[in-house]
Amino acid sequence: MQLYSTNNPSAQVTFKEAVFNSMPQDKGLYMPVNIPRLDDKFINNLDSYTLPEIAFHVAKNLLGDDIPADDLKAIIDDAINFYAPIVELEKNVYVLELFHGPSLAFKDFGARFMSRIMSYFLADGEKQLDVLVATSGDTGGAVALGFLGVPNTRVTILYPKGKVSDIQELQLTTNGQNIRAIEVDGTFDDCQTLVKQAFTDAELNKKFRLTSANSINIARLIPQTFYYFNACAQALKNGKNKIVFSVPSGNFGNIGAGLLAWKMGLPVEHFIAATNANNTVPEFLKTGIYQPKPSVSTLSNAMDVGNPSNWVRIADMFKNDTEQLKSLVTGYSYNDEQTLKAMEWVYDAYKYVVCPHTAIAWQALKDWQQDNRTDTTGIFLSTAHPCKFPDVFPDKIANKIVVPEQVSELQKKPKQAAKLGRDFEGFKAYLLSNN
Repeated sequence: MQLYSTNNPSAQVTFKEAVFNSMPQDKGLYMPVNIPRLDDKFINNLDSYTLPEIAFHVAKNLLGDDIPADDLKAIIDDAINFYAPIVELEKNVYVLELFHGPSLAFKDFGARFMSRIMSYFLADGEKQLDVLVATSGDTGGAVALGFLGVPNTRVTILYPKGKVSDIQELQLTTNGQNIRAIEVDGTFDDCQTLVKQAFTDAELNKKFRLTSANSINIARLIPQTFYYFNACAQALKNGKNKIVFSVPSGNFGNIGAGLLAWKMGLPVEHFIAATNANNTVPEFLKTGIYQPKPSVSTLSNAMDVGNPSNWVRIADMFKNDTEQLKSLVTGYSYNDEQTLKAMEWVYDAYKYVVCPHTAIAWQALKDWQQDNRTDTTGIFLSTAHPCKFPDVFPDKIANKIVVPEQVSELQKKPKQAAKLGRDFEGFKAYLLSNN
């Protein structure tokens, strides 16, 4: 598998190089030179395959001979060892539950696959791998658990002070071993900027072997395609077609993976990019003007991103053909009041509890179906277990949330995190002095 930089298509690297470099020095993002279309036999019989079988077929077609088939199967079987069911809530409305992994969030797909890919490529005696990751909520917890105890690796997680839930913070700060956390006095965008600056700093790159676990890393994006194919397989098995996905969108890696799957032949009719008040992309899809803005804090904190990194990948996939992109993707945005109402409506209608991010995806799906086609099979993505956001629910819903055992265990552990401002020099000094 060869990949190029979105800022320089002639600058090509191998998959291994892209995984360890994370981001090209020209500040673009890596994209596959060739996005293969999966064979018709596979697509037409999608409903006969299991999730691990789908994951292997998709990964093998993308990676080619970079990882031998038996090794790739072993990686997938180890990484994707939990399920992702679609649950019917009403006719033509399904929820895709992506919170059954160890960190209770969809990021487990990407983080677990990536950590095992990096461990596979990391040869004995090589320089320690320093993984930098910015998180607005769920990424950090998934990466922490994905890399916990992996030899010859160290993970540094940056998260915005006061802008993650208590449980999310526990998942970031209670691991110890090779995982360390930094509480940044700023926003997620500030955290993301610090990570990006580190990758282009000559002194840091000379001293450390830096890589990223954010969705800027192509190894995070690839496994996220798996659950789109698997969701379609489940829908087709239930006799459903004309599938539309509604995706809670923050840094746009999640929907970016869905669009990559579409390029590979995913049988889907439309995507809905559902955001909170950080509506950079929905505004672009309406006006044709892409105008990043400072992020604002909302109840759906994992989506508080004003300048989504993965948008450059999506634009690159469509070669900046805005009209083609708008024909496939519709954007909706909702404020906190609308989010709370959606959470209550879902519970009252289905006796089903959704986190604020998932509620936004449900609302966007219902609005799109009403505005466009009610005969479609709508699948909205549930990206996190509702127990991660206990403070946002009214009592009648909060009392119905079943808290998984691993969360109860987290609450017994002490938090450990360094505290930094949002200036790069302070972050750089921390890295250099805590080697």
